[in-house]
Amino acid sequence: MKSAAYLLFTSLILSGSAASAQDFDIKAFFAKADSVGRVGLAQKTRPVYARPATPGEIVVTILPDDGVETKSKPAEAGDMSVNNRCSADDKSEYLVKAAQFPKRYSEPLSAADDKGWRQYRPLGVSMRYVVMKADEGPWTFKAPWGEAMIAKPGDTIVQDPNNPADTYRVAKSAFDCTYEITKTP
Repeated sequence: MKSAAYLLFTSLILSGSAASAQDFDIKAFFAKADSVGRVGLAQKTRPVYARPATPGEIVVTILPDDGVETKSKPAEAGDMSVNNRCSADDKSEYLVKAAQFPKRYSEPLSAADDKGWRQYRPLGVSMRYVVMKADEGPWTFKAPWGEAMIAKPGDTIVQDPNNPADTYRVAKSAFDCTYEITKTP
């Protein structure tokens, strides 16, 4: 069970009310982890479900163990809401920009259901990753899409090797469900 102080802190961070919400330098953490051999490679392999986001829609990522993780900026035409569907009650939707979606996911593998969800296969881009140790975090940092993101012990920090600015947290349960490790640290 989460303490009241932790829940208040998380609420302040996600609402943007805390002045230090984005002070932690996640890219520097990643670089230091890399310098001591803690970085491996992993590919997202589990098929996802995606639907067109409604322009103006704010996609809220809700993790089963953590509650609200982050909120997107308002969706624009062509953006997609993506869900990993790691479990039947998985509500971990996240927004993928229109220009990025075809670089990350295949053509649809299924017809749209009554809510517009279709299955897609990840294109298997290798991401660099580091798993946070028990004594690391929780830290709040600025995610590539501009929102505050919390990284906690046991979580995985992933980074696009071609774009180090694209560094973000993947909760342990989501990483375990959706990624395959191709090179251990």
